Amino acid sequence: MKKELVVQLHTSFEQLVHREEESGVEFWLARDLQVVLGYQTWRSFEQVVEKAVTACKNAGYNPSDHFAEVSKMIPLGKGAEREVGDYMLTRYACYLIAQNGDSTKAPIAFAQTYFAVQTRKQELIEKRLAEAERLSARKKLTLSEKELSGIIFERVGDERSFGRIRSRGDQSLFGGRTTQQMKERLNVPGSRPLADFLPTITIKAKDFANEITNFNIKRDDLRAESSIADEHVKNNAEVRKLLGKRGIVPEQLPPSEDIKKIKRHVESEQKKLPKQVKALESDASDSQE
Repeated sequence: MKKELVVQLHTSFEQLVHREEESGVEFWLARDLQVVLGYQTWRSFEQVVEKAVTACKNAGYNPSDHFAEVSKMIPLGKGAEREVGDYMLTRYACYLIAQNGDSTKAPIAFAQTYFAVQTRKQELIEKRLAEAERLSARKKLTLSEKELSGIIFERVGDERSFGRIRSRGDQSLFGGRTTQQMKERLNVPGSRPLADFLPTITIKAKDFANEITNFNIKRDDLRAESSIADEHVKNNAEVRKLLGKRGIVPEQLPPSEDIKKIKRHVESEQKKLPKQVKALESDASDSQE
């Protein structure tokens, strides 16, 4: 494909994008896309849209999340207008439409690559955000456990009390399953903490229960291991009940990637940033000479 055509098509696709005012979500209108992709009639293009909707459904996604039916008025001349159907399309929907088009046509071949690359970028951004959220949640859980451990030792004076109390809390959160049973279920190495392999929602659940326990120990001046353990069990049970109301069963959730791997990956990416910036600056200076 000639460079001039690539530039032209890229400009056309960039000009078609809309942004929802409140959420800032990007979307495209199907009738605009029809013109740029070279379809002469709406009916012929709508057939491609229908194939894309089916592909979306087969991929396990809800089509209504990506293909929103809307209507708009089009001018007919002499001030007259007519209402026609249209679709608001997500980037993923545009990608599926392009995939179901005739790739021998230059605009469609370009669209397949354009939306594939952009969709991949969005996926990478979402993945990075999810990783950052999980790392943050794990760090916060470490802090709340450290605080709970310190409070328990101060009031009970037994270094092993925290381990016993935390274990009872886990058993309450995981529907009777012990920490060790959960580690076996999720294939957690014996020397590693269970939390390093839990999904973000469960990490946050454990942290929330810890925070309530820490607060209530101080408020109610609890000083016996038994009373602190009962408090922690009760709080984990309440958090479990809250999750259950939303259809979330902690012990049935699949394991997540080792938190240490995610941390190493994020740190590696961060180390590359200065080099990337330097390279970009060098490129910019070269272009100015």
